[in-house]
Formats: sequence, structure tokens, C-alpha cells
Amino acid sequence: MEQRRYERRNGTGCLTACVVALLLWSVASAQLRYSISEGVNEGTVVGNIAKDLGLDKSTLTDRKYRIVYSTADPLFHVNQNDGILYVSRKIDREEVCAQSSTCLINLKTVLENPLEVHYVGVEVLDINDHSPSFPEKEKKLEISESVLPGARFQLKPSRDRDSGPFSVQQYKLSHNDHFRLEVRDKGEDGKIPILVLQKSLDREAAGSHSLVLTALDGGKPPKSGDMNILVNVLDVNDNTPIFSKDIYSVTLDENAPVGTTVIQVNATDLDDGQNGDVVYSFGNSVSHSLFTLFDINQSTGEITVNGLIDYEEKDKYEIEIQASDKGLAPLTTEKSVIIKIVDVNDNAPEIEVTSFSSSIPEDSRPGTTVALISVNDLDSGLNGKVICSIGEDVPFTLSPSLQDKMYSLVTKFPLDREKRAIYELTIVAKDSGQPPLSSEKTISVVVSDVNDNSPEFSQSPYTFYVTEGNDPGASLFSIKAFDCDENDNARISYRILRDANTDNKLTSFLNINTENGNILALKSFDFETLKTFQFQVVATDSGTPSLSSNVTVNVFILDQNDNAPVILYPVSSNGSAEGVEEIPRNVNAGHLVTKVRAYDADIGYNGWLLFSLQEVTDHSLFGLDRYTGQIRTLRSFTETDEAEHKLLILVKDNGNVSLSATATVIVKVVEPKEAFAASDVKSATKVDEDDNATFYLMITLGSVSTLFLISIIVLIAMQCSKTTDYTSKYLQDANYDGTLCHSIQYRSGDKRYMLVGPRMSIGSTIVPGSHANTLVLPDRRRASGEVRQF
Repeated sequence: MEQRRYERRNGTGCLTACVVALLLWSVASAQLRYSISEGVNEGTVVGNIAKDLGLDKSTLTDRKYRIVYSTADPLFHVNQNDGILYVSRKIDREEVCAQSSTCLINLKTVLENPLEVHYVGVEVLDINDHSPSFPEKEKKLEISESVLPGARFQLKPSRDRDSGPFSVQQYKLSHNDHFRLEVRDKGEDGKIPILVLQKSLDREAAGSHSLVLTALDGGKPPKSGDMNILVNVLDVNDNTPIFSKDIYSVTLDENAPVGTTVIQVNATDLDDGQNGDVVYSFGNSVSHSLFTLFDINQSTGEITVNGLIDYEEKDKYEIEIQASDKGLAPLTTEKSVIIKIVDVNDNAPEIEVTSFSSSIPEDSRPGTTVALISVNDLDSGLNGKVICSIGEDVPFTLSPSLQDKMYSLVTKFPLDREKRAIYELTIVAKDSGQPPLSSEKTISVVVSDVNDNSPEFSQSPYTFYVTEGNDPGASLFSIKAFDCDENDNARISYRILRDANTDNKLTSFLNINTENGNILALKSFDFETLKTFQFQVVATDSGTPSLSSNVTVNVFILDQNDNAPVILYPVSSNGSAEGVEEIPRNVNAGHLVTKVRAYDADIGYNGWLLFSLQEVTDHSLFGLDRYTGQIRTLRSFTETDEAEHKLLILVKDNGNVSLSATATVIVKVVEPKEAFAASDVKSATKVDEDDNATFYLMITLGSVSTLFLISIIVLIAMQCSKTTDYTSKYLQDANYDGTLCHSIQYRSGDKRYMLVGPRMSIGSTIVPGSHANTLVLPDRRRASGEVRQF
């Protein structure tokens, strides 16, 4: 029947000790102890470890509950589903524990997340399944008749493979008149039967005696084994050998070479002849295993090494040496030789990784346990004292555990996967022997990624130039961000920051590809209504929790020639570009007939206007200034000239693909009196118009001049700070409007003009961003109302 016991370490005594034991149980280690009989069937339940330890059965599988085995053929296994310990195969106690009085098998169980180690002891209880047996079925003794009563004859003991109460407990000798039986208990060597002569032998009365020695074990019912003893009575040899020392004791280094002399015993016999010649041998009580380790010279008594001496197997041997003479009835004396084995540092430490987390998050705090390391050295004393160490150049350290020869591999400093993702750790175990022995074990620790890096943009801020009139839905430009993390933590998505509280409504017309950062506009941009704007893009990774960063994007709109010139004068009442001018017939050559005014919303060459005559009644009468749009007489009128002339003026800009507009001026030639009458009416109206125009044009001229001076100062500063760069670029300023002005003054006859337009280089290269609007100011110096141009 299966037996079961449960003990708790330090679980004795009062209530306080119990509370302390429970606390210690929950911290690191709990001790369970079960007992089970040998020979039980495979699958027999030993005990419910999970229940006895108070573990949650539902978490055993996830926490990888298991037994750490040191052999390939384990005796027990634990079920991860219910935490019950089972027998894996039939257990023969005599095979597992030999002659040990207590057969305790220690098991180490491990749970992960969090890491827990529990020790379970299973005691295998012996059953009486072996009978005592003697090494010899028949023993012959030759005893001289002169031997006095009380003589003792030690016999080879019976051996029983069972232990404890089922080993040999007593001996019985068959009834006879001459001998009785004594038993000497020698502890580990068991009970030794000794045959004692209680009545003198008489060879003439009986030449031999037959006895039966029976060995009984402690079973119920007991099992037994017999040995027949035949005693032959010999003639007189009345002196026994005597050893020179009462006690023989010697020390011997383990691993001593075969043939090494351990000690030499010496015994003498006072008899003469063969009755006085002494021979040496191992006593009958010597175990057969000692014959493989030691040998004795029968003639000299020298004991030598015959096999491998291992301190870790046994540190002390007590050998019975027997000295016998060569008489017809040999007399024997026995003496014990004690051999103490001296430990030699012949075992390197053994390193065992009992629990190992191959991957550890990079945000683990210092002191996080990575693995449990156990070391063992079979040597003793300083030879068995082991010190574990690890390299200093790694963020890990070994921390001694509460239990002897146990270490925890823990983090020493914060980890950073972006700097180093894997560590090859070499653990060195070194004993304190002379010379010291050491062993190494290398484990790989992988640092797993944590989302601790925000996306970073390749530029900050971004600046892009977009030509006006872009196609709606087409990609304008692209931004890019990168993340030092990996996998999902480095997978970036983009979005435009849209804040309903801000005045920047342009973001509603922008869209961004969340995967690659391509930005497209849902409408076309117009330079004349919008020259620059900015918005923010947010890059967010896919980690948990996600991290993000912003970048400002500055966009500058580049002008295109998309606006045709607009005729400001002449304009008829119905809105068409037509006008009628009356001039006296007696005007001289160079007389200002009128001025065609026009405006272009573009800038630079795209807004610089040129005037030309497309159709004219008489080319010899009128001339058109190419830059100012002034129409003047080329000669005086004659009587033959017609009274009405039609002029078709073409106004076009200087864009790559120029745009144009036309204006029609009808010039009527009248007699001087009529002209003066009409002139008086016009003059009053025109003076008022010119006064208003003068006011607005002066404001415009002042603004252009100020902007021109600022541009000159900026250009001078740039030339002083870096090498000359003739590349056409916009000045990246918050108030950028693309204007760079240049004025040209010239005279035509007795009139002075100023043309405000784009800056021209020697090679006729346009500096982008200049205005080409013509500013017209009235000339106050002239009473005729001629216009002065700037």
C-alpha cells in the first residue's frame, strides 16, 4: 500500500514559527516530502504538489511547471494540468540507493513568470523483497584439538539487499555441544557471526562436526538463508600470530596510482616450522568491493592500491587483516587497518542553468532575474568551495541566492536594444583548490524591443516649393521619418495635424498617404491669392503605447503666367476696352494723345507689360511707347488727314507663354475752338481723377521703394556672409510676397519717365519674384496734365 507524508521545513514549534515558514514558502522555496514504497506500478500517484503548495492549477501550463532532471531516465514526472506527481517507472530501492539507510530522492520543480523553485523530497520505503544469503553455501573450518574453550572463529556474514528492519537482524546456530554463536554489530558492515568454542574438542571422540548457520531478516514473516559449516579437528598448534601494533591507521591521497604502498602490517608466531610461518590475507568480513581497490602481499603483509581511489565515493576504509600460521591447524589473528582518504582537487565545478529566460525586455529594471544558476563541486573543503563570476563589460551580474551554491543572473544596468540586441554571457565557476579548477558555460540573452523611441524626421522643418496651378489630387512632395525601434514599434503612419481652433483652413485641402508620407493637394493653388502657408505633420509608430512627433512643413507657391493683362484705361461705359480721344488739329509733333493703362496680377516677367500698335489708320501720325503705353503724335496734322483715326493697341506680358489683351482708341481731330471747349470740361474731371490716382500711386511707390531697399540690404548681407550664388531662389521670409523691384529712368523728348519692373541681368536673366507693374504718376510741373511715369 502506498504511504504518504508531508513535512514543511522549519514547521515545528509554535504559531510564530508557522507564520514565518509560510512567508518563506511564498518568497522563494518550499520543501515537500513524500514517501512511497518501492516496486509500485508506473503511474502511481505520489502526491499533489500544486495542492500542497497552494498553487493555482490553471496557471501551471502557462508557467511551464516542470521537474528539472539530472538523468535521462527520470523516476517521477509531474502533470502540468493538475500538479500531481506520478511514478514514471518501477523503482527498485536497492538499485537506486544501494545500502543507504534512508533512500531520499530530491526533486527540483520550477515555475516561470514569476520564477519559483520548489524542492520536493520523495523517500522510497523498503519492502522485504530479498532473502539473506551467504557468500558460501558451505564453510570448512579446521580447528586444533588443543584449542581452548572460548576460542572465536569469525565467519563471513550473510548479506541482504534490503535495508533497515528488513536487513539481516539475527543469526541462529543449529544445536550442538561444542559451539555457540555470538554476533558483533559493526554498523555499516552489518552483523558479523562469530563461532565460539564452548567445550574442548576431542579428535579421538569426533574428528569433525557439522553445523548449520541460519541468517534471519526483520520481515514479518522473516526470510532466511543457511550456510553449512564443517568443522575438522586438527592436531595441536598452540601459538597464534601476534601483530606488532594494536592499531594500524594511515592516510592515502585519492587517485593514488595503482601499486602505491598504503601500509605494511607485521605479525609474528612463536611456534617453530610451518606452525610459526605467518601468511596475511583480508579478513572474512571484508567486502568484495574492497578487493578491487586494495591488495595484500601474503608473505610481507604489504597493502597496495589495486584500483581507483575516489574520495567522493568514500572517505574512509576499515579493513580486517588476518594473520595465520602454516600449522596443520592454522591459528589466526585479526587486526583492523583504518585507511583515511585525503581529498584531492580532481573535480571541476559543474554549472547548471535551472531556469532561463532567453529574452528580456529592454525596459527591465536593474535587478531583474534572467536565469537561476546552480553550481556543484564534488570535492570537499576548499576544493569544493566554488566562486561564480561573469564579465565586467556586460550589464549583468551574478547575485548569490539564499541557498548554498545558487546564483541569480540579474540585470545590473538599464538595457538599450538599439545599442546592443544580444549578449553572449560566459559564466565562470572556479573552486578554491590548489591548483584551482574551473568550468565555463555560455548562454545567449536576447534584449527584446520596447517602444521607447519616437519617430524622427529627416528634416525639421521641411521647406517645399510648389508651382501654382498644380493638378488636384497629384502628389506634391513627400516627407520621411524613421524609428530606431523594430517591428511594429518602428512601423510609422503619417497624418496631418488638423486643429479646428486654428485659422489655417488649408489643411482641409491637403491629404497625406499614411504609409509613405506622400502629400497631395485636393485643389490648385493660386499665387495671386496665396503665396505661402505652413502646416504640421504627425508621425506615429505602431507600438503600445504609441509614440509620435511633429514637424512643421513650410510651402511656398511659385508664380506661373496664368493671368492675362487687364486694361484699366480706356474703358467704355459698357466695360469694353474702348475709348474716344479728341485733339485739336493744330497740335505739334510729340503731343500726348492719351495713355493706355494696364495691370497684370502676376509678378516678375509674367507681370511686365509691353505695348504695341496692332492696327492704325495712319502709321505716320501716331506712335506708341513700348513701355509706358503713351500715344503721341509723330507729326502735325494736315488738311488732308482724316478727322477720325482708329488705333488697336496690344498689351502683352513677358511670360514664357505670353498672355495679352487689346484696347481700341478712336482719335478724333477737331478744330481748335471745339477742342478747347471739350478740353475745359475734361480738364476739371481729369484733375480730380489725377489727384486721387496721385495719392494711391504715391502710397504704392513708397511701399515698392521700401521693399526694394530691404531686398538690397538682404542681398548685401548674403554676399558678405557666403560666396556669391546666382541660383534663382525665393527669400524664405515669413512675409515673403515674391517682389524684387528695379527702376529705370529715361527721357523722351522733353519728358522724364521711370519704369518700375523686374530686375534685369546682363544676360537678360530674370530674378524670379519681381513685380512688373507700371506705376504712373501725374507730372505736377506741366499744366497740360501729362503723366509722369515711375
